[in-house]
Amino acid sequence: MTLRSGTIKRIHVNQHHLRANRKDGGNRPVLTIQTSKGPVYADHIDIKGESSLVFQPEKPLSCGARIWVETRAQVNYTRRKHAA
Repeated sequence: MTLRSGTIKRIHVNQHHLRANRKDGGNRPVLTIQTSKGPVYADHIDIKGESSLVFQPEKPLSCGARIWVETRAQVNYTRRKHAA
């Protein structure tokens, strides 16, 4: 799947899904792409252009992430089917 270039996308590891997977053996996607339309969850992400790694412990994202990749480039992502 593809997210078009132009809008800001912030990509980070979803710690809640990571911990839940570890606790119950789940298979939730642990990568989150924050967009203006809401979050997109993925297992693999390919950024087709420039990006920056941002660390802002004093001003985290609304989800709590303190480190993320930020880009306006096209982002291709995949998400395998997960058991509910």
